[in-house]
Amino acid sequence: MECTDIKPLLEASTRLLSRVPMEQKRYLYPQIDWNDRLVCIKGPKGTGKTTLIQQHMRETFGIASDKAIYISADHIWFSRHDILEAIDYFNSHGFTHVFIDEVHHAENWSRLVKTISDFYPDLFVVYSGSSILKLSKGCADLSRRQAVYCLKGLSFREYLSFEGVMTVSPIAFEDLLHNHRKIAGEIASRAKILPLFEKYLSEGYYPMYAGISSQFKDRIVEIVNNVLDVDFSIIEDFTPATIRKAKKMLMVLAESCPQHPNMSMLYRELETNRNLGLKMLDALERSELVMAIAPAKAKLKRLSKPEKLLLGDTNLMNALVSSPDIGTARETFFASQMRSGGHEVVAPEKGDFLVDGKYLFEIGGAGKGFDQIRDLPDSFVVNDDTEVGFGNKIPLWLFGFLY
Repeated sequence: MECTDIKPLLEASTRLLSRVPMEQKRYLYPQIDWNDRLVCIKGPKGTGKTTLIQQHMRETFGIASDKAIYISADHIWFSRHDILEAIDYFNSHGFTHVFIDEVHHAENWSRLVKTISDFYPDLFVVYSGSSILKLSKGCADLSRRQAVYCLKGLSFREYLSFEGVMTVSPIAFEDLLHNHRKIAGEIASRAKILPLFEKYLSEGYYPMYAGISSQFKDRIVEIVNNVLDVDFSIIEDFTPATIRKAKKMLMVLAESCPQHPNMSMLYRELETNRNLGLKMLDALERSELVMAIAPAKAKLKRLSKPEKLLLGDTNLMNALVSSPDIGTARETFFASQMRSGGHEVVAPEKGDFLVDGKYLFEIGGAGKGFDQIRDLPDSFVVNDDTEVGFGNKIPLWLFGFLY
């Protein structure tokens, strides 16, 4: 292959790196060990994986390096060329690092990555993709040879930094529980926190919100449709009719979000059987469009009868439902932030959530009290519409500072 053949990829890499913003970096950036020879970065579309990769490249190698190259597997160049052709060229011309974005667009992508790893042992490879289902399916084959990272959406803490309001370090969970009054007081003294939190719930979880506020909901719907139409098509037994039923399931859950779902009734409404219904629900959960909260006493995490079903985040709620239920939005935010922060969340017999098998939480508005969890150990009330709490009553927004 001649230099003129590969020129479009070189120019695209230089152009993109010259434009990437360097001011704000996602929470995952310092956690990645870029010295690993094979790194996978996955996560929902719109969370900032491409920006994260390009920031590292620019910071480490500069804009136009002869050692590192950024390529996107959906580039039109690959309609007439094979990715391995490009990899062979870069390797033979002294490149040491290749960053492959949107890798799920490549045919047999996991075999491709394995081939690169096997036949180019001196090459460092970082790859990413937005199709969680496709990447999860292929990552199992590569599990022993790669480091895998998952990028979640913006925490409320990150959102405040992106908005230029304030920069605050993540708060450890135990510190938040026991020193929340002091921490919340210091943060709330620097900005009017509640209006910012309300805006975040509507359009702050996905970094792409900046600059497309008027089209944000349309963009979220577009992403959801892409996940359902494209990603779900790879699932065995998922016909176009099944995908339409999965869309209906998502909308039914979005409009009602039953706290104690009647799964048999849901399957009848979808005109589907239990086995296919469970398969659709599992796909929605693995795509992070839905959170299935298991009962605390359950022995298995993936259950036929989840205690609660919630959408993946509050931005999804606002995009799919005209008037989201405020109580459900509170629970969705809490569960989403806790899970993104690496904590286990299940549904207890009393209260709304049990976290890490120990801490019990009841979620509600400013007037919510301890009636339902009174005298239970390690129990807390989480209040919305509250700037600073006291005792075991913690403001809801503060749980957005865990990561």
